[in-house]
Amino acid sequence: MGQSLCCYQVDQSTVAIKESFGKFDDVLEPGCYFVPWIIGKRVAGYLSLRVQQLDVRCETKTKDNVFVTVVSSVQYRALANNAADAFYKLSNPREQIQAYVFDVIRSTVPKLMIDDVFEQKNEVAKAVEDELEKAMSTYGYEIIQTLIVDIEPDINVKRAMNEINAGITASRMRVAAKEKAEAEKILQIKRAEGDAESKYLSGLGIARQRQAIVDGLRDSVLAFSSNVPGTSAKDVMDMVLITQYFDTMKDIGASSKSSAVFVPHGPGAVRDIAAQVRDGLLQGNAFQ
Repeated sequence: MGQSLCCYQVDQSTVAIKESFGKFDDVLEPGCYFVPWIIGKRVAGYLSLRVQQLDVRCETKTKDNVFVTVVSSVQYRALANNAADAFYKLSNPREQIQAYVFDVIRSTVPKLMIDDVFEQKNEVAKAVEDELEKAMSTYGYEIIQTLIVDIEPDINVKRAMNEINAGITASRMRVAAKEKAEAEKILQIKRAEGDAESKYLSGLGIARQRQAIVDGLRDSVLAFSSNVPGTSAKDVMDMVLITQYFDTMKDIGASSKSSAVFVPHGPGAVRDIAAQVRDGLLQGNAFQ
C-alpha cells in the first residue's frame, strides 16, 4: 500500500538503493521516503549493514599427505559509504567469500605438516583474513574477523593419532608405576632400617638392665657374705630369690583385678608337688 503511494520505509541497520530510470541515484538511510515511481524513481533494493557470519568447510591435504577438513568462520558486513558497490558489484557475496577462503586455505595448508596445522591455525586464519580484506574491500565489504574454528583429520588418521596418544599415555603410566614402586621400596627399606635400629637399641637397653641386675646381685652377695660370717653365695642367692618371690606374691595379692597364677613346672617341681600331695594324704590318714 505504501509503495503504491510512493512511500518507502528503511529499517534500522539497513540502507535502500534508489534508482532513477534504472540508474543509481542515491543511498537512503533509515527512515521514511517519498519516491514517485511515476517520474522514473524507484527503490531497487535493500542492503543490510549488520554483521553477518559465514561458516566455510574446506577439504584439503597437508604436506605429509593427510586429508583434513578445515572449518573457517568469517564475520563480515557491508559498508554504508560503499553501499552502491556492495549492492551492484557482487550478486552473491557469500559465494565470493567462500571462493576466497577455499583459495587461501588450499594454498596455505598444503605447505604444513598435520601437527603444524593444529599449532599454526591462527596464522592460517590471519592469511585468510588478509586476503579477504584486500579482495572484499573493493566490493564495499569489511571483514570483521576470520577464525579457524575446527580442523578435522580423516577418520583413519584420527584413529592412528589416538592410538599414538594411547601408547604415550601407557608409557607415562609405566614410568609413573615404576617411580611409585621405587618410592615404596625406599619407604620399606627405611621402615626396616628403623625397625632394626629400634630393636638394636631395645636390645642394648635390656642388656644394660640385666647387667645392672647382675651387678646389684653381686654387690648384695658380697656385702651379705662379708657382714654375716659362715654364709655362702648360694645361701645368699636363695634368700634373695625367696625375698623376690614373696615380694611378687605380695604385689599380686594387693591387686584386686589380678588373674596371674604361679604354677611350679619342670620335672623337679612336679616331683615336689607329688611329694607334697603324698605327705598331705599320709598326714590325713594318720589323724583319722
